[in-house]
Amino acid sequence: MLSENLYHLRKLHKLSQEQVADRLGVSRQAVAKWETGETAPDIHNCVALAQLYDVSVDELVNYDSSGSGMTVPPKGKHLFGVVTVGEKGQIVIPKRARKIFHIQAGDHLVVLGDENQGIAIIKANQMLRFMNGVQQAMSEQGDSEEV
Repeated sequence: MLSENLYHLRKLHKLSQEQVADRLGVSRQAVAKWETGETAPDIHNCVALAQLYDVSVDELVNYDSSGSGMTVPPKGKHLFGVVTVGEKGQIVIPKRARKIFHIQAGDHLVVLGDENQGIAIIKANQMLRFMNGVQQAMSEQGDSEEV
């Protein structure tokens, strides 16, 4: 997985092995060996590679693209797989997504839609906090304009 991820991320970022080597302070041969799986980068270089490609170290090392065919996602971005819509429009949010976003039975979710970009789901309490923040910012802006 690691060797494939390194190869695909380098190609995605349109970098040569020499460019990666220069940025990390290693030889081009070291990068080539990492990408073929002959050797693996040490933890220091894994951290540097993750920063270079803007991915988490965990995803760099453990991401398996065989199920999705997608490369390692950027930090904070997730591909949870495909869900099937039931007869009444219900979906099951994948367990990993529920864990990452702390979604539990009984939580209230807001479903937003954009006809060009799709559907988004956000926890209702987070939406309320956002809306209150916007309202407060607008109130403070109104106060400063009156002066």
